[in-house]
Formats: sequence, structure tokens, C-alpha cells
Amino acid sequence: MQRRALGIMVVVVVLGTGLAQAQSAPDEAALRLSSNVPGALVVERILVKVNGDLVTQTDLEEAQIAALQGLPTPPQTDAELQRVMQEMTPELFVNTVDNMLLEQRGREMGFSLSDDQFDEIVDGIKVENGFDDEQLVAALAQTEGMTLLTLRDIMETQMLIQQVQSAEVNSRIVMTGTEAREYYDDHLDEFTNPATVTLREIVVATPEGTGPLATAGAERAAATAEAAHARVLDGEDFALVASEVSTAASKANGGQIGPINLTDLAEAVRTRVEQLEVGDVGTVEQTAAGYQILKLEAMTPAMPIEFDDIRASIVNSVAESRQDKELNDYLADLRAAAIIEWKDENLRQIYEAFVAARAAASGV
Repeated sequence: MQRRALGIMVVVVVLGTGLAQAQSAPDEAALRLSSNVPGALVVERILVKVNGDLVTQTDLEEAQIAALQGLPTPPQTDAELQRVMQEMTPELFVNTVDNMLLEQRGREMGFSLSDDQFDEIVDGIKVENGFDDEQLVAALAQTEGMTLLTLRDIMETQMLIQQVQSAEVNSRIVMTGTEAREYYDDHLDEFTNPATVTLREIVVATPEGTGPLATAGAERAAATAEAAHARVLDGEDFALVASEVSTAASKANGGQIGPINLTDLAEAVRTRVEQLEVGDVGTVEQTAAGYQILKLEAMTPAMPIEFDDIRASIVNSVAESRQDKELNDYLADLRAAAIIEWKDENLRQIYEAFVAARAAASGV
């Protein structure tokens, strides 16, 4: 009872006074009478008819509840709940209607879930959870509030939607070898491994602060750095001098830094490195940390990945990027051919606004 009440509350919040007024004075054409409960007559509000099939308030409530249960962190207050539902309900309702259109199209195409397919699904659930038949039925009733028949309906709906998308949407997404090559050439930066460098450094730190002592310390650091620079230029091993003289943490590794992407270096350092050939030692440079000497130990130039090695990835990436647009195009065709009878004008406006926004986002 608590879950159903929650669903009703959020529908009213999202749809505003239009639905609230309709509920207080219901239009007879917008109601369905259900006598599934012996001795009871249940009035259920119809939100929209899609090619004769009904989307009811219960359908929307169930979608809302499922979405809430799927959140990593459920709303903690009524105000937070209302905010979350106001954000998600338009999309939930559009998806409910669109999935109905896809399911209807699947039935038109002759798709269905066979007994053997459903038995395979059930067997998989039982194996995964260690259930026998009775335990599965009990678990479905207790945790999901459904029967095997309800489970079959859900599985068939999902299968129909997937088969229609595969047959009539994904089949539209075609990329020729020429197109893939053009995409590769136009986006070559995306498929290029950046240049890398391996450096060695000698850093002689300068004291912080100002005054005579700091000035004298800076002069001593400069003299030390110049002496170290002279030693390596005279042929002494750079790594050995770094381990003796440098005050940077890299001294433990002979002053080595990298390999590191050239583009990851600070601009000032990158400019200095780009002036060096492999094996060259740079000049003594004053930095915020002190006096620094760099040696370009090794360099790997930027290298594009071979087209043949990346072709499949390009095709998959482009297909994925085109999929939303193709699906929205296809659904637009289904909507145009459908007979959609709205029972609430406010809801129709919400639906059409979200459809338009989604189409714009996907480039339809």
C-alpha cells in the first residue's frame, strides 16, 4: 500500500492540477473498470490510448517505483522525493509510450517469446539463484509481487523491443570502409599516441625567504648548479652527478623522470625540452624550486594508430553515436502512424515537450 500511494503522489506532483482535477471529476471515457478482485470494482485512470492499447496510471506508477528502486541513494525526504520524480517522470512516461509502440511493432512483425525461450530464461534464473520451481514462484511473489505469467509478459515485452531495434533500427546504422577511413582522417588526433619523453634532471634548491642569508644561499645554489652543469658537459655521467648533487626526489633514480607524455609537461618545461635533441643537456634554468638542469634521455614521437588496427573500434563508436538518432527517427515514424488518444491535455504537453527535447539532443 505504501508503494502504490507513493506512485499516486508523484503523478499528481508532476502532472499538476490538470490530473488532480480530473481525478476529482473523472471523465467516463478516461476510466477503465476492473473486476480482477472478487467482490470489488476498481476504477483505474487511463492516461493515453496508443493504437487501442492503454497506458494507465498504474503503468506509470510501476515505472516510477522501479526507477526509485534503481537509484543508488533513495530520496530521504518528501521534498527530495518530489524533486526526483519531477525530474524523471516525463522521461519515464515517454519511454512507457515508446516501448508500447515498439512492442506493437514487434507483434506486427510476428515476433513472440516461445515456450522454449521462456523455459530457458526461467531455468537460468533458477540456476543463478539456486531455486527450485516452488522457491522461484515464492521469490517472485515476495520480492517482485509477480507471478510466472507476469514474468513472461515482461520478458516478452523486452524481447520484442530488442528484436525490433535490432531488425529495424540497428540495421539502418551502416558505415562503409570509405566512411570509416574518412572519419579516421578527420579525427586523426583522437587516434594518435602522443609523443613521450624521458628526462633526467638535476635540481639545486634555493632557500625560501629574503634577506642576506637567503641571498647568500641562492648564490651558493647557483654556483653548485653551474659546477654540476660543467661536470656533465665535460662527460661525467648525468645520473651519477644527479644522485650526488640534486635535491629533488628524482635523485634516487639518477634524476630520471618519465617516460611522460610531452603534452603533460608544464609549458615552460615543454618549450625547453622541445629545443633539445636526444642526449642533449640543457642550460641551467632558474625555477620556482631552484636551479634546474635537464637532459633529454629518450623521446618517442607522436604516432598514429594504424587504421586497420582501429577500424572496428571506429565502426562501433560511430554506430553507438548514431544509434540514438536512428532510434528517435524510427520512433517518430511510429508515432506519426499511430493513433494516440490523450485523456489529459497536460500530460500530452509534457510528453511532446520531452520528445522534442530528446530529438534535438540526438540531432534528429
